[in-house]
Amino acid sequence: MEISTEKEGEILVAKPEGRIDSTTARAFQEALETAIKDGNDGLILDLEEVSYISSAGLRVILIIAKTLQKDNRKLAVCALVESIVEVFKISGFDKIIPIYGTKAEAQAAIGN
Repeated sequence: MEISTEKEGEILVAKPEGRIDSTTARAFQEALETAIKDGNDGLILDLEEVSYISSAGLRVILIIAKTLQKDNRKLAVCALVESIVEVFKISGFDKIIPIYGTKAEAQAAIGN
C-alpha cells in the first residue's frame, strides 16, 4: 500500500493505492495522522486505487474521522470501487462517513 497526498485549497486529498489490511493499516494510519497535523479544513480519502479494505483499514478511517471531528474538520470518502462500497455498506460505514462518487463531489460537499 502506498499513499500520496496533495493539498487543494484548504482541503487535503489522500490517495492510497493497493490493499489496506492488517499488514498495511498501521502505515496507513501513520501517514494520515501525519498529513492531517497541518490543520487543513478537511480530508478527502480518494479510494479509487484501493483494491481491498479489511476491518483494520475501516478502523483507521474511523480513528481519522473522530480526530478530524474533534477539531471541527470534515472527512469525505470518494471514488470507491464496487467491492469497497459493499464493505462500507455491510459494516454500516456508509451511514457514518459521507461517500461520494467523485473527488469533485466530495470537494463540493466539504467546502472547497
